[in-house]
Amino acid sequence: MENHAPPGEAQPFTEIYGRNVDAVYRLCYVYLKNRADAEDAVQAVFLKLLRSGTSFADRAHERAWLITTAKNCCRDMLKSWWRRQRVDLETLPEPAAPDGGGAEGEMLERLFALPGKYRVALYLFYWEQYSVKEIAAMVGSTESTVRSRLQRGRNQLKLDLGGLTDGKNVEKA
Repeated sequence: MENHAPPGEAQPFTEIYGRNVDAVYRLCYVYLKNRADAEDAVQAVFLKLLRSGTSFADRAHERAWLITTAKNCCRDMLKSWWRRQRVDLETLPEPAAPDGGGAEGEMLERLFALPGKYRVALYLFYWEQYSVKEIAAMVGSTESTVRSRLQRGRNQLKLDLGGLTDGKNVEKA
C-alpha cells in the first residue's frame, strides 16, 4: 500500500494517535457500551482527524478536539437508524466489558449502568481527570449542571454499591 501523505505528516499523526487512542476509546465505550461500536467510533474519529489536516496549538487543544469529536461521533451513532433496528448487547448473556478486572472493573460496570449524562460526567472527571469547567465545555453544559451530574452520579453509584444513602458523606466535585 502506498503512502500518499506528504513527507513528515505520517509521524505526527502516529504520535497523536498513540497519545490519545486509549482516552478516545474509553470515552466511546462509555457512550456506546460495547467494544465493536467503540472501535468503529475511534476509527471514525481518527479518520476525520487524518482527512481534516487539523493542526493543534498544543496537546491540550489536540486532546480536547479529539474528545469533542468522539462525543459527537458517538451521539451520531446513537441516533442512527441502524442502531435503533438491532438488538442491544445488554440482552445477550455475556455483555462486552473493557479489559481489567477486580475493583476497577466492577466500578466501570456500575458506571456503565448509570444514565448517560451521569456516566459521561463521572468518566471524564475521574478516569480522564478533566476539570468541571473542561467537562462543561466538552458536553455543552454549564459548570453547575456538570457538578450536579457528578453529585447525582456519585450518589447513584453509592446506592448501587450499598453505601450510605443520605448524601452527607459523599465528596463534592
